[in-house]
Amino acid sequence: MPKTLITGISGQDGSYLARILVERGHEVYGAMRRGSTAKTDRLQEVNVLDKIQMCTMEITEYANVQTVLSDIRPDYIYNLAAQSFVADSFHFPHYTSDVNYMGVINLLEAVRLLKLDCRIYQASTSEMYGDVLEKPQSETTPFNPMSPYAVSKLAAHSLVKNYREAYGLFATSGILFNHESELRGLEFVTRKITSWLAKVKLFNHEPLPLGNLSSVRDWGYAPEYTEMMVKMLDHERPDDFVISTNTEYTVREFLEMAAREIGFDPVFEGEGLKEKCYDKKDGKLIAYVNPKYYRASDVVYLRGDNSKALNELGWQPKVLTPEIARKMAAYDLQLLNRK
Repeated sequence: MPKTLITGISGQDGSYLARILVERGHEVYGAMRRGSTAKTDRLQEVNVLDKIQMCTMEITEYANVQTVLSDIRPDYIYNLAAQSFVADSFHFPHYTSDVNYMGVINLLEAVRLLKLDCRIYQASTSEMYGDVLEKPQSETTPFNPMSPYAVSKLAAHSLVKNYREAYGLFATSGILFNHESELRGLEFVTRKITSWLAKVKLFNHEPLPLGNLSSVRDWGYAPEYTEMMVKMLDHERPDDFVISTNTEYTVREFLEMAAREIGFDPVFEGEGLKEKCYDKKDGKLIAYVNPKYYRASDVVYLRGDNSKALNELGWQPKVLTPEIARKMAAYDLQLLNRK
């Protein structure tokens, strides 16, 4: 039975990944930071909490990382641990760098020095493309990061490639474009939209404030993307792969699709900072643009070219943005109805 260590196991991706690996017969270890209360809600929701072994690991502390890896001696490591909220990286750049970059150094060095025979997956991100220099973005597109988060992820991405080439480690990076699901964190714009609009519908909550509605994203479905993480480590050789749907939608379009699923008839008025979204049925304001939610430097367009993953890994996305918006909106509406 292969041993697999997942850092960041309590997040959206970690939970779906744990479910896949448990079903494949892996002995799964979940690395979590020490805290007063373990955040295991998502693991419970996908029904794997009692099927995995939890361990305490602080990825920014090398000695601790080395001890954990020495004790477990995993066959596979999926590094999903990160400070992953772009907006927060502007407020906490040092912390973001410590977790997203130094944490990766600690993992790679521990694997190298312990001489572990294991395969490593590093969670890279489309945010590394930043102010894009090519449309759509592929593995060969130059990176142009626009946030401390993206800079830290690019540094880690480069480091993984360096260790792969310098030391022969089986270290693969997945350049995943935005991927959403019912388990997405409430701070991310898609889940913010669906959860907030459900409260507006059911409880007459105040309207939803948003940033740039014209930002374009390539949104995929997180359970499918975690399946691709497994395929990347099953591949015959380590490499870097873009995982995307090669489609594009604006935040405005996602908002409209989610609003219709929840029961609104959305109509937009105004432009730029004055843009607002009303329910056509009763004229009620349900969302509006607030400059507070614009980033210090914004990434306005991301769309991935998934040709390499299609050809080498057999990647074929099935759940696209319209269905994702409907799934998430229906989930949040049902969740609040239960409460």
